Amino acid sequence: MNQYDIPSNAIITIAGTVGVGKSSLTRAIAEKLNFRTSFENVEHNPYLDKFYHDFTRWSFHLQIYFLAERFKEQKRMFEYGGGFVQDRSIYEDVDIFAKMHEEQGTMSPEDFKTYSNLFDAMVLTPYFPKPDVLIYLESDYDTVIERIQTRGRQMEIETDPEYWKMLFQRYDDWINQFNACPVVRVNIKEYDLFDDPDSIDVVLKKIEHVIHTYRQVDQRS
Repeated sequence: MNQYDIPSNAIITIAGTVGVGKSSLTRAIAEKLNFRTSFENVEHNPYLDKFYHDFTRWSFHLQIYFLAERFKEQKRMFEYGGGFVQDRSIYEDVDIFAKMHEEQGTMSPEDFKTYSNLFDAMVLTPYFPKPDVLIYLESDYDTVIERIQTRGRQMEIETDPEYWKMLFQRYDDWINQFNACPVVRVNIKEYDLFDDPDSIDVVLKKIEHVIHTYRQVDQRS
């Protein structure tokens, strides 16, 4: 255990739309708990730049790549025995990104079906290791756009704002029906990593409560 009474083998996943601050919170929580971190491999993704220039051509390739990488990472974290904070979950891709592209016509129905079937076979099984808790970061749309502009990734800045608006709404719809693991909702205004790093104590207390509540339920089952 650590000072927050969060089990040292816990796996904490952080979810939320692009630009909401998942990576920063991942680092901050991991440092507080002395956990390892798990980040998306954005820099070495062979499809990401191509995808932002041509959604229709590369959306299927990108989603398959992400699915494979996230599956391997989930397996790695559990093989280590837990103790990880993860930036973005494996669950977001199928119901948010892939489905959005299928509905917008930038992924064919055939490709979406193939991707969804593969996702179900890999993830929706009793054997797939689930996180102890998923932290969902909430924000308003204008703040998200400001953060995307501030961090200055050219491929994101050049993306049509309507894409970010659709993505923002998709996340809101998704979390309202998500039930794969326990969820902690956190508004990004509840803490300030730059001016008050200790303000994430409120987040850690929420994590502690949820993990212990659900582990006690599992033990009684």
